[in-house]
Amino acid sequence: MRISHNLTVYLITMVAMVAMVVTGCKKEKDEPETVADIDGNVYKTVVIGSQVWFGENLKTTRYANGDPIPKVTDGTEWLSLQSGAYCEYDNSSVATSIYGLLYNWYAVNDPGKVCPTGWHVPTFDDWIELNDFLGGDNVAGGKLKEEGTSHWLNTSAEVTDDYGFTALPAGYRYGGAYQIPGYYAILWSSTEVHVRDGWMFNLTGSSIQSFLQGAYKTDGYSVRCIKD
Repeated sequence: MRISHNLTVYLITMVAMVAMVVTGCKKEKDEPETVADIDGNVYKTVVIGSQVWFGENLKTTRYANGDPIPKVTDGTEWLSLQSGAYCEYDNSSVATSIYGLLYNWYAVNDPGKVCPTGWHVPTFDDWIELNDFLGGDNVAGGKLKEEGTSHWLNTSAEVTDDYGFTALPAGYRYGGAYQIPGYYAILWSSTEVHVRDGWMFNLTGSSIQSFLQGAYKTDGYSVRCIKD
């Protein structure tokens, strides 16, 4: 049976259109989704296993319910807090544009919710799930950290940032004093260890390891939100 010229053209056109639709859908799917906080800061998101995470550190100065988060610059005042607060590393907006803000554990657990609606600060179990999916304590850090030495002061060829989580060594606040960026990416968990401490997730130096440990609730660390 011979196929007419018109039918041949029609079939070629339909195949091309289907290919365009499929390609277009794939491109749209591959593009990272974004989410905005109440201040209007926009964050990329990344999918890791069955979890969806911010691909950047939180920068909001308000809780999701609209209440302001107090900004505390003085070290002595910061250390005495038993309520939510944030600060900029070294009180510098330049650091914030790169690393996001630092929050104490009380801000992480304020009823007003520091993460946008539909998102939350990861629990201890959320961090364990992420860590296990990436292969455990001995290798997970290498799959989460930013590659290169643009921000990390030392690194390893085994650091690959496989999913675009791009953990940054943002510095932190301990004992009311700022500790310089470059060495640690420390991220809060919302889970309490006991009355004085909360859990935090730590990536360090040139190591590809990761670990969870207790930290004073008065410490100032970065926050990554995870989808509900």
